[in-house]
Amino acid sequence: MKGIIKKINNLAFGLMSPESIRKMSVAKIETPDTYDEDGYPIDGGLMDRHLGVIDPSLKCQTCNEKGGDCQGHFGRIDLARPVIHVGYGDDIHKILRSVCSECGRILLEDDEIEKCTEEIRNLKARGENLDEYLKEVFKNCKSKKDKDYEVCPHCGALQKDLKIDKPTTFVEVIKYDEEGNRLSDDRDRNITEEYRLTASEVRAKLENITDEDAYVLGVDTTKVNGKYIARPEWMVLTVLPVPPVTVRPSITLDTGERSEDDLTHKLVDILRINQRLVENMDAGAPQLIVEDLWELLQYHVTTYFDNEASGVPPARHRSGRPLKTLTQRLKGKEGRFRSNLSGKRVNFSARTVISPDPNISINEVGVPEMIAREVTVPIYVTDWNFKDLYKMICRGPESEFVDENFVQTEKNALIQEFPIKEDNKDAIIANIKKIVKDNDKLDMAEQTKIKVYIDDKLYQVPQLTVTNFKTEEEKAKKEEINKIITDIIFEEIKNSFNEGRSSKYQPGVNYVISEDGRKRKLSKDNRCVIANMLKRGDEVLRHLKDGDIVLFNRQPSLHRMSMMAHEVRVLPYKTFRLNLCVCPPYNADFDGDEMNMHVFQTPEARAEAKSLMRVQEHILSPRFGGPIIGAIHDHISGAYLLTRRGMKFPEDEAFQAIRKSHLLGNPYVDKKHLKRKGRDWTGKELFSLLLPDDLNMNYKAEICRKCDVCKGEDCQYDAYVVIKDGELVCGAMDESAYGSFSGQILDRIVKEYGADRAKEFLDRSTDLAIWGIMKTGITTSINDEDIPEEATERIEAHLDNAEREVDKLIRNYEEGFLEALPGRSLEETLEMRIVQVLGEARDSAGVIAEEFFNMDSQDEEGNLDEDNMNLINHSVVMARTGARASLLNLAQISACVGQQSVRGGRIERGYLNRPLPHFKKYELGARAKGFVHSSYKEGLDPIEFFFHAMGGREGLVDTAIRTAQSGYMQRRLVNALEDLTVNNDGVVHDNHGQVVQTVFGEDGIDPAKSDFGKVANLDKIIDEMRVKSAQDGK
Repeated sequence: MKGIIKKINNLAFGLMSPESIRKMSVAKIETPDTYDEDGYPIDGGLMDRHLGVIDPSLKCQTCNEKGGDCQGHFGRIDLARPVIHVGYGDDIHKILRSVCSECGRILLEDDEIEKCTEEIRNLKARGENLDEYLKEVFKNCKSKKDKDYEVCPHCGALQKDLKIDKPTTFVEVIKYDEEGNRLSDDRDRNITEEYRLTASEVRAKLENITDEDAYVLGVDTTKVNGKYIARPEWMVLTVLPVPPVTVRPSITLDTGERSEDDLTHKLVDILRINQRLVENMDAGAPQLIVEDLWELLQYHVTTYFDNEASGVPPARHRSGRPLKTLTQRLKGKEGRFRSNLSGKRVNFSARTVISPDPNISINEVGVPEMIAREVTVPIYVTDWNFKDLYKMICRGPESEFVDENFVQTEKNALIQEFPIKEDNKDAIIANIKKIVKDNDKLDMAEQTKIKVYIDDKLYQVPQLTVTNFKTEEEKAKKEEINKIITDIIFEEIKNSFNEGRSSKYQPGVNYVISEDGRKRKLSKDNRCVIANMLKRGDEVLRHLKDGDIVLFNRQPSLHRMSMMAHEVRVLPYKTFRLNLCVCPPYNADFDGDEMNMHVFQTPEARAEAKSLMRVQEHILSPRFGGPIIGAIHDHISGAYLLTRRGMKFPEDEAFQAIRKSHLLGNPYVDKKHLKRKGRDWTGKELFSLLLPDDLNMNYKAEICRKCDVCKGEDCQYDAYVVIKDGELVCGAMDESAYGSFSGQILDRIVKEYGADRAKEFLDRSTDLAIWGIMKTGITTSINDEDIPEEATERIEAHLDNAEREVDKLIRNYEEGFLEALPGRSLEETLEMRIVQVLGEARDSAGVIAEEFFNMDSQDEEGNLDEDNMNLINHSVVMARTGARASLLNLAQISACVGQQSVRGGRIERGYLNRPLPHFKKYELGARAKGFVHSSYKEGLDPIEFFFHAMGGREGLVDTAIRTAQSGYMQRRLVNALEDLTVNNDGVVHDNHGQVVQTVFGEDGIDPAKSDFGKVANLDKIIDEMRVKSAQDGK
């Protein structure tokens, strides 16, 4: 290289002049035809070979390159009449409104022009945006034309206003005649006349604008090398660039016919209309016909640039499909910028449907084999990984087994250099020596060597050669011995390649990139050749394998836990597998949700993700300091079924649970707890194996009935949890133990024992809960919501009383006896009282139903019957433990659905002065305003069903609106906060160094390290101190 030949001095963005378009053009396009009868491009047509070629058999007549090597060249169409560029319609309108209708000078005084010019130059020198300043200039000029009587400060001409009919039609509004008199009608009323400007007239007006005035209006009329950067009249086209053939290639259909690109279709239309316009002008056709053709030419050029321009019908294909023209190719999700530049197809990302897998860890993600073979991890070859990468390359892109056929086919390549296990080294060499020794008649003077790597030590293994033997018998003997030696080595090779393959999947390699940058794609045929060319420093793009770190994401990404790092576990089938505990932070469910996986491409990224982004590091929410990752649904039901009072398991079943929960050999479980007891194990003893030995805590479980006086450890519902020295003494496990958003045990373990311990606790406890639910079984049916006839009658009577109370309130209101609440009108008071009465009625109906909703068998005193451990209502178990639903839902199913609300109150809107035509006007009763007396199980009548649908629809609409609003607010909040930093002293600064807060958050507390949003839970601290002092006293 001789050095830099040219240096870029500056870069300017401007408009293309007609001359520059002609200079860039390599051919003038005149005919709308593309190919002749023989399928050969027509000269002067839209497929002219000067514009480039796509057929490999043709050569470009401009650069003389073949199809595939030629990048293409621009042509041009000389337009018969000027047309306005649709992209500059608004700019032309602003400019013409700011200049004189006659002389073309800007409507500012000379001193104002100088001041504006200087200000624009200063803004450009500082690199600031001109938009706001130019708005003020246009506004100032426009205000002068809006006045009833305004003259040009330069030529004194009366001004005409200008308006635009989108997108490219300009109309002058004339208020005065040539003598300066105001136009009026027969009754002396002021009127205006309108005159439609042609594109030629628009161009002429723009040509009149001086360079100095154009500069003030935002058009950079600076000259570079004697050429303007831009001129206003260039916004009106007289020459149209024709893109190269490579931009708009034609395709050949199965029928043999050619199908042209949408751009070519539009260019054909433009050429045909342009040709007809020239012919009519030359023939002296009437002006009306010429103008119609001119307008049609403007339409085709407009839709060529933008086929979705407002006010213009889109150009369509014969099939009725709108054509995809220039703007549509660039903008939107499928456009060049977002689809081809910002977002490209890559070999390190994948997306598919997710499905649940309770058998993988929260840190893991199940990746389908199909995806694991497509996405790649770049690994550099070193002395430490050479052997493993060599094996992977030999497996190839299909990750195939190395079988007898492979070994025999590739033996010459494999035998040159191959790693052999240390364990088999002595046996192989001894076997070979024995073969040689047993044939002592053979001459071993001449030998060739086979290189066999054994733990980085080079051993020389003899191989007999044909030249050592004289007779045919000796030669045959030699061949037999060599075959035995080769078979021994090949057997070792085969075993080494297939070692540890529990399934058919083992990682292979798709590409190898050598140090010089050459990228080679592996295939079944070349894999061994490439393996033997492998060198230290090469880059190998291997398949995913178990333990790789990947980024997993579900959109919308609303917080940092929407994107976490997982360890790969390659599994069969076609969906990503996810542990159910990780659903809450992703807000994922399994009704067709899809998620994205991205493979890290550098060791630094992998290391950072493993330490900062793994799931276990995000168990605690940064919003409130409690666990956002935790047990859900069946995990919670299973834990309750396992640990409820009186639940026992034979010792053999207990050890089966221990084994299935992976507690044997677990580093966090002391072996002393795994000794046989010679008796049945309780569920509480099994769960205690998961807890740290020095854990002490107590709390009220989710199943707590909130009695007036808490009995503590003597709670008849087993709702008071006590853990002493890692042993669950009393209380059942439910959502309050290790559920997402509320798990107190999980929260304590994360904060005091670390993320590794918490991850292990969550994995093992959910395994144990699943074993428990499989052992005891859980189901539900409509019978779970059955209540006795006696309860139904009580509920009906209660609801009837409530409706009578509502009627009484209405009478008092109508008769004037109702007293208004402070600060409320009579109508508001009535509504509040009615809503209160109906709400209490629904709640009371629920309380009556709940009396009959029991989870377990109970004795006559209401205590748990430990002699009968059968559950009597599985739905109530799920509701009370927090696994799913609530007692309110069960009450609505069996007792009363209750008042339906729209906009926070009873249903008011619908027909005139009544929600539905079934009621009288101005009726205020309970049923007339949306109270649903029936239960779901009993069934709703049509009116109740309609009211219920109204309430449900509001929920759906509200959710959709709230999503958009909250997304916008979050984006604005993030933009406002993104530049703030917190120093080590807790002071918050913005990017200018100004102090925003003297103490972070006003209290200096990191929410992620708080106690469920509080600085500290004093009651919990006091309880812990009490437990510790009691232990010290012992």
